[in-house]
Amino acid sequence: MSDQPRFLALSLGAGVQSSTLLALSAEGIIPRVDYAIFADTGWEPEAVYAHLDRLEEEIAAPAGIPVLRVSAGNIRDDALNPDHRFASMPLHILNQDGRPGMTRRQCTGEYKVKPIKQKVRELLGYPYPARIPKGVFVEQWVGISTDEFHRAKDADVKYMRNRHPLLDMSWSRADCARYLTSLGLADTPKSSCLGCPFHGNAQWRHIRDTSPSEWADVVEFDAAIRQGNARANATGNRLLGEAFLHRSRVPLSEAPIDHVTAAERAALRISADEADVLENGVEDGCSPWACRGDADALTQDDFGLAT
Repeated sequence: MSDQPRFLALSLGAGVQSSTLLALSAEGIIPRVDYAIFADTGWEPEAVYAHLDRLEEEIAAPAGIPVLRVSAGNIRDDALNPDHRFASMPLHILNQDGRPGMTRRQCTGEYKVKPIKQKVRELLGYPYPARIPKGVFVEQWVGISTDEFHRAKDADVKYMRNRHPLLDMSWSRADCARYLTSLGLADTPKSSCLGCPFHGNAQWRHIRDTSPSEWADVVEFDAAIRQGNARANATGNRLLGEAFLHRSRVPLSEAPIDHVTAAERAALRISADEADVLENGVEDGCSPWACRGDADALTQDDFGLAT
């Protein structure tokens, strides 16, 4: 039994850290990966798709690294389709008694992890549900920097072994940003869905102020999911409350995304740390193996990622 991986794969989210790993690999600073796999939720910001195209054309292709785009569907369309099973987004809930809540985050498992696993199995020659022999595995690189080392996790299947080269190199996010800037990639976007409920006010403002069409899209979606996802409603599992994209739990078109004063923070009874999250969003993006959602969503079994 060999302890050598069949190949090296990069989990490419097209954010700062994973873009850094791709470029380092392409330049030969670290070993060349055999594949870079991008899991497309179908609702990424236009800036992410444009950046991914640049990475593929200017970084990966000249180095002979294939960028494989995989998908489990369109998360926006699925949320609004009453006939489609939907893995829930982490929506902010205002319960009937006025208390705040949040739905489970299953979307990363369904739209990021699952299609990557399927592609890895295919590349190994053991498509699901074929049994993968003991000792057959791939080494998967995940972009986790030193300032978020606590997010580093192992894969939940034996045929994938995660490695975090940025931790090995002691690189922080700032180191990654400087390196990308030196390559002309200073505008590398944060990788997350266009309408991710973990956005902070800065991200919502950026969408509103730079892309009117995308802003109209998220405002429309926010209104459409007020009563929860369409599939749950169609099957009689109605939400006992209202759902929102913005953490203030008001319609996105009315949300206070421009400024939060100290007086407003006091009125909302939020701490300075909470105010930072409100402004800048949750730092964890949507890295498949660094999800801040429920661990159970990633460890049920090989493909039963959501019920």
